[in-house]
Amino acid sequence: MHRLVTYVFLLMTVFSSTELRAGQSDTIRVTRISRVTGNSINGERFPNPNNTAARFDLGGTDLGIAWRMGDGKVGLWFGDSYGTEFFPVPEGGPGKAGNWRSNLLAFSSDSGLEDGLHIDDMFSSPGKKGAAEVIFSPHTTDGKGSHTTIPTAAIHAAGKEYVQYMDVRKWLGPGRWITNFSGLYTSANLGRTWERVRNFTFNAGSNFAQGGFAVKGDYIYTLATPAGRWGRIRLARVKQKNFASKAHWAYWNKEKGWVTNREDEATDLFDAPAGELSVIWHPHLRCWLLTYLNEKRHALVLRRASALTGPWSAEQVLADARRYPGLYGAFIHPQLDKHGFYFLMSMWKPYNVFLMRAELRAVPKS
Repeated sequence: MHRLVTYVFLLMTVFSSTELRAGQSDTIRVTRISRVTGNSINGERFPNPNNTAARFDLGGTDLGIAWRMGDGKVGLWFGDSYGTEFFPVPEGGPGKAGNWRSNLLAFSSDSGLEDGLHIDDMFSSPGKKGAAEVIFSPHTTDGKGSHTTIPTAAIHAAGKEYVQYMDVRKWLGPGRWITNFSGLYTSANLGRTWERVRNFTFNAGSNFAQGGFAVKGDYIYTLATPAGRWGRIRLARVKQKNFASKAHWAYWNKEKGWVTNREDEATDLFDAPAGELSVIWHPHLRCWLLTYLNEKRHALVLRRASALTGPWSAEQVLADARRYPGLYGAFIHPQLDKHGFYFLMSMWKPYNVFLMRAELRAVPKS
C-alpha cells in the first residue's frame, strides 16, 4: 500500500524457516515457502515461480487477499502496485516506481503449494500489456479526494464474486489512515469484468471499513475493523442471497445477539488492536482461524474459536518484525491441509508478497 510509513526494527530479515514459541505449551512452525510477486533479491533462497515483473508489469505490490471463486480457482487481490522498473528502496514502499495501479487481480489454479503459489493469469484490459487496475481511483494525492482504492476482503456468494474495498483519502502515521468510504465491487462472470455495487457503503467512521469474509451455510460472515490497524474487531452476517443489500446485514451484540441493520450496535469480540484480518473455517482442526497484524506487538498473530461469536483463544505469534521487518497482511489461502494453512504475507521494504505456511499443533486455551 502506498503509505508514508517508516518501520524501525531491531534485527535484519533472515531468509529461512522459523519456529516461534506461541504460548506456555503450544508451538506454531512457520516457514517462508516462496515469493509470490516481484523479482528475487540477493540472499533469497526460496522459489520465485511467477516472474510477475516480466509477465504482468508487476514489480512491487502488497496484500494478496485470497478467496475460492465459483469455478474453483483462487482469486488474489493485490494493493497499490507498480511496474517492471520497481526496485526496493531503503525506506521501503514503492519509492519512485512508475505505472501505479491501486489494485490488481490474479487467478491461480494451483492446488499444491508446497513449492510455491503459481499464478495462471491476471486481470487485464483488452489490447493492453500487463495487469490492469480493476477498482478505479483518480490517485488524488493532496488528501482532499480519492488517493487510492484498496481491496480488503473477497468472497463468492450467490453465484457472484465480490470484493470489499476502501477508498483511502489520506495516509497518516504508522498504521493510520482516513477513508472516504468502503464499498463493494462484483463480477458475474468469474472476474472477467467488474462493476460497483450501488447504494452499498460503509462511511469513513465505520467499524466495518475493512473486513474479512467467511462462508458458513446460507450465511456470509464479516469480521471487520475501522480503517487502519489500531481498531477492534466486530462481527456481522447476512444471507448469501442478500449479500449486496446492506439493510439485511445483522450485527453481533454480546447482550442482544444479532441486531439487523444497526451497525452501531455491534460490540467488540475481544480487546486487541487489529489490522488487515483474514478468517476461515478449518475442517480438520474443527475451528475458525483468524489472522491479523497486531501493530502494538509488531507481529502477525493467530486466534482460534469454535464459533465466530467467541470465545476466542489468546493470540499466538505467526511471524514478527524481528525476523521479517515491515511485515503485515496475513491473508489465509483457501487451500488447507490437516495440519495447518498457508497465508500471504507482505513486507514493506522489499514491498512484495510472500507465501508462508503455518503448521498448527494443540489448540491454545483462551
